[in-house]
Amino acid sequence: MSFSSDAKAELCRDFIQKKCCALAEAAGVLLFCSSVSFEQIKIVTESEHFAERLPKLFHKAFHLDFDSVQTGGKYSFLVTERAKIETIFELIGYSPAESITLHVNYGLLEKDCCRASFLRGAFLTGGSVTDPAKRYHLELATNHHKVARETESLLIEQGFPPKATLRNGSAVLYYKQSEAIEDFLAFLGAPVAAMGVMEAKIEKDMKNKINRIVNCDNANTSKVVEAAQAQIAAIRTLRERGLLEKLPDKLKETAELREQNPEANLQELAEMFDPPLTKSALNHRLRKLCELAAEE
Repeated sequence: MSFSSDAKAELCRDFIQKKCCALAEAAGVLLFCSSVSFEQIKIVTESEHFAERLPKLFHKAFHLDFDSVQTGGKYSFLVTERAKIETIFELIGYSPAESITLHVNYGLLEKDCCRASFLRGAFLTGGSVTDPAKRYHLELATNHHKVARETESLLIEQGFPPKATLRNGSAVLYYKQSEAIEDFLAFLGAPVAAMGVMEAKIEKDMKNKINRIVNCDNANTSKVVEAAQAQIAAIRTLRERGLLEKLPDKLKETAELREQNPEANLQELAEMFDPPLTKSALNHRLRKLCELAAEE
């Protein structure tokens, strides 16, 4: 199963006890499902858990059963009887005489529990969430643009301001920040999925931190190697010119230790002297060797 499927399965585990929450969730399902009209209501899902939950939800919310259920890869739930459709529309607060487009009935969403239920229904039918190990993306998509605008306002009121876009004629509300996705999933009632997003973020942050440390170490190592090579080249130049043996003992000792330990950094090389040198003193000696070698 995908991460999105697991999240939806988690949301379907606990059945709603309150009639008001069942009605709110059913409204979210209808406004974000495949097709809603006076001729037909069609809800399509790939989720076996949601397919099991949906008939119970509609019976709780509307005291109605679906007219037919089709299976075969996906589950299709149909309501075609005009009387049933009219009852459903009446209960979710939609009247064609008052509005030609579907809309969110805020009268059903006065309580936070009902708002969470509405958004849960919207996610179960029109939502998806990407595996956070790959990237952060959660979205809600609907064919009803007015519904999308009103849902966006609802999300903002609840403290989950989404981004909005259009895709192939559908209105899409989405999140790309891990914290927003965590909070939204937890609000819907999927704490395990929310924790999964959090754990994926921690793992990514840890990997990025390790990579930064490794890259920094590699960069520092490269600088040490490049500096040592330049110093050794300078020492060879001094030897070829017959100048190395004429240098003061402290510079000759420094040249000898550097040639013997080409991979040592300043701190390591400074500790090889007896008594040990400071990094500053050693750096001064090595710089002096390079300056002498650079002289014509």
